[in-house]
Amino acid sequence: MHTEFLMGNEAIALGALAAGVNVVAGYPGTPSTEVLENVAKRGGDRVYVEWSTNEKAAMEVAAGAAYAGARAMVTCKQVGLNVASDPLMSLEYIGVKGGLVVLVADDPGPISSQTEQDTRTFAQFAKVPVFDPSSVAEAYSMVQDAFELSEREGTPVFLRPTTRVDHGYESIRVSDEDEWATHEPEGFVKDSSRWVIFPRLSVANHAKIEARNARLAREFSDAGCDFARYNFVVPAGGGAVGAAAGASPRLGVATHGISYTYVLDSLNAFEERDRPRVLRVGTPFPFPEECAREFLEGLDEVLCVEELDPVIERALLQVCGKFGLGVRIRGKLTGDLQPSGENTPDSVGAALRAFVGARLNDVGQVGQDARPGQAERSCQLEQSGQPVSPGASGEASESPRRANSAPPAPQLPVRPPVLCAGCPHRASFYAVKKAMGRRKSIYCGDIGCYTLGNAAPLDMVDTCLCMGAGITIAQGVGHVEPDTTCFAFVGDSTFFASGITGVVNAFYNQANLTVCILDNSTTAMTGHQPHPGTGRTMMGQVVQKVSIERVLKAIGLEVVETVDPLDHALAVETVKRVAAEPGVKAIIFKSPCVVLARPKAHSHVDAAKCVGCKRCIGELGCPALVPAEGKVRIDQSLCTGCTLCEQVCPFGAISGGERL
Repeated sequence: MHTEFLMGNEAIALGALAAGVNVVAGYPGTPSTEVLENVAKRGGDRVYVEWSTNEKAAMEVAAGAAYAGARAMVTCKQVGLNVASDPLMSLEYIGVKGGLVVLVADDPGPISSQTEQDTRTFAQFAKVPVFDPSSVAEAYSMVQDAFELSEREGTPVFLRPTTRVDHGYESIRVSDEDEWATHEPEGFVKDSSRWVIFPRLSVANHAKIEARNARLAREFSDAGCDFARYNFVVPAGGGAVGAAAGASPRLGVATHGISYTYVLDSLNAFEERDRPRVLRVGTPFPFPEECAREFLEGLDEVLCVEELDPVIERALLQVCGKFGLGVRIRGKLTGDLQPSGENTPDSVGAALRAFVGARLNDVGQVGQDARPGQAERSCQLEQSGQPVSPGASGEASESPRRANSAPPAPQLPVRPPVLCAGCPHRASFYAVKKAMGRRKSIYCGDIGCYTLGNAAPLDMVDTCLCMGAGITIAQGVGHVEPDTTCFAFVGDSTFFASGITGVVNAFYNQANLTVCILDNSTTAMTGHQPHPGTGRTMMGQVVQKVSIERVLKAIGLEVVETVDPLDHALAVETVKRVAAEPGVKAIIFKSPCVVLARPKAHSHVDAAKCVGCKRCIGELGCPALVPAEGKVRIDQSLCTGCTLCEQVCPFGAISGGERL
């Protein structure tokens, strides 16, 4: 260990390096910028660092790295979190394997931002745990604990410093370079039941997240938990304000972040006997309820000093209501502190003097004022034990529905979603699968019809997070496992929606992957809406199509090939050739959606030639292929005549189809 005089962002960077971070991705924005720059400066070859094209791309690259077991960090400012929220919201439901810390630097004031936003509020919305440092030294230790918590719980974790912590300086003790942890990623382990987001998985994981956060709230109050050390109570100074003697008001101050430092500095100017009890909240979500309850016991009034949102104030109101504590909670909601803007030592000092001084001069009024319904608001609530509807007597009302004497309806059969018969996406996945054989590969999918490529027998979607994320997740995995052949599948509509950014990110940051654009000339999953590549607008105008191939070449890709996936032999040969090229390359699998294109002819099976090997069923999984009497038949009501099964059959037993 040694001592360094560090800016807060330098300390965060060194804390991440001490924790063994493997991958850091971000987008520059004051006050967060220096974190990534210092990781690059101090980390050397032990860590991969990139400026991503935007915060969404950064979040997805880091997610891919964390899927592979790496410790990853994303850096951005509060408005950048808005851009990253698309993958983040889904990532919380999917989870991670390696630790993933999301460094979001808030900018109260704002000093150099478009908006004032409070990441503590976003953490509640996203259900993501958050650490809130009060000093440079604490930021250094918190980032390491954030990695530990993230890895232990399999969840992203926020670190939320504000400008005064990011750009403040302090002499702190830090680890020597030879003391830094070495984190060896396990690598990506394929498990579509974990890494591919579907509604059923989301419902199950949501319940787990709620249970986890309730448990963490208890842990954050438990002195036996390392993370609980960030939530603590500074005892009152004694005498009239801090003690419970006589009729003196018993006061408390609840605070967090840099405001905690301002509170302590301001209270130093008070007589010791006049100093109130102080609650410092370092993990505002999940909120340390038990710690707060102990703090509130025996108090009459509490002033919440925080920036920007009344997060602690609302939480304390809930604690008071839940446990029937007659404590008046004051702060932004009561007008005792400004509702917006940055706190300063002067503004905090003035608020504390007004809060403590008025009560010292008017001791006898506390008991009278703390009545529910008064302007100052009390959180003293009547606890009834059971909810009673307005106007009800308290007795359970009889249901107006009468018992149904009809027999129960039969249970519906389970019909898992599958790609349509003749869907060109099936042919695209199958071509890549045959071309790669047993090579170590990862297939990162996306949102759309082609998410269904995860099902057996194709099993060609290893990850799916949000629109456009497959391209950047593949990059994250590739940076951790350079020996893995990385593929990313994206639809034509999704390519325009959010895939272009990922390709730019890959090209700029010298990734090595094959981007597969599944171009069926429509937005199929949601009802065949037009997009920029279709050549027509929602108003019915015929316009010039935006060429995916030209866009890719304009980015800088030199290898861009277009192939009909239903020409199986050519598609396989194309995949082998393109995937062997270094850097970022693309294959456009172009074939129209079968729902929009009518088949010219149907395939049929020659029963005399069919030997019943069922290879067509076992490799393609097309719903038009049906086992029958030991052989295979084709359901003519489903068949589109795509001819893929004809090309797969080793005995030439299927014929008659005609591709569009």
